[in-house]
Parts: sequence; structure tokens; C-alpha cells
Amino acid sequence: MYTSHLYKTDFYGWTQEQVSLLKAQQWNQLDTINLIEEIETLGRRERQELRNRLGVLLGHLLKWQFQPEKRSNSWLSTIREQRVQIKLLLQDSPSLKPYLDEVFLTIYELGLALAIRETELGEQVFPEVCPYTLGETLNPEFLPNLTQVDEKGE
Repeated sequence: MYTSHLYKTDFYGWTQEQVSLLKAQQWNQLDTINLIEEIETLGRRERQELRNRLGVLLGHLLKWQFQPEKRSNSWLSTIREQRVQIKLLLQDSPSLKPYLDEVFLTIYELGLALAIRETELGEQVFPEVCPYTLGETLNPEFLPNLTQVDEKGE
């Protein structure tokens, strides 16, 4: 089939052809096998982007909290940007919200790895479990302080 060949040789051309076929409702000419694969991949990319952004956000919150002497506008900017990008992702794909709830605690490991790598502080400095709630993490007004962890007894 021509469209299947086009998929391998000119991906953008293939996408445009699939759009034209869909608009014309020419269902029997669609490259359904590759179309299904691409749609599934899009969903995985959205979830991956959400995980990555949340991991970066958590890592920078940890850096902010546990290395206060090195706080910078750059860190603050990264925290703000990740929150905005996550908000936009969830606005574009509200069905990702339950996924965010599901993976939040697991993603802490990504943030922890980033904080350890970028601060060169030992792993023992940071809490084993995420010291922030999902609500705090996404709250544009929230910035952690070392005393907040101390008060929680963690």
C-alpha cells in the first residue's frame, strides 16, 4: 500500500495524507496499522512529558529546600516554568490528572536523583519519601523551607 510506504519514507507527508483521508472519510484507504501505532505513541509521549516535568519540578523543590545558600532566580524560574507547563498539559489533556495522582510518589525518585546529582549532597540528606503533597508541588505559591520538613519530623 502506498500510504504504508510513505510512512517509512516521508513521515510528515504520511501524516498529511492521513489527515486528508480522514477528512474525506476514506476509511478503507487509511494506513490503520501505522495510524493506531502513532496514536498510541502520542498518548505515551504525553504521559512521559508529564513525568519528566514533575520530576524536574520535584528536583528543584528539593534543591531549593536543602541547598538554601545556592538559591537562585534560575531555580525559581525552573520551578515556575515546570508548574506552568504541567498546568498546560493537564488543561490540554485533563484525562492525565488521575495518572498524575497515580505516579506522583514514584516520580519523586526522578526528582531525588536530579537533586542528588545537581547538589552533590548525599542521598541521606533528603527524605526517603516525598515531603510535599501533590497540591503543594503544583501550587504556584509554595516554596519549601527546611523548617517545614523539620516541623513534620521527617
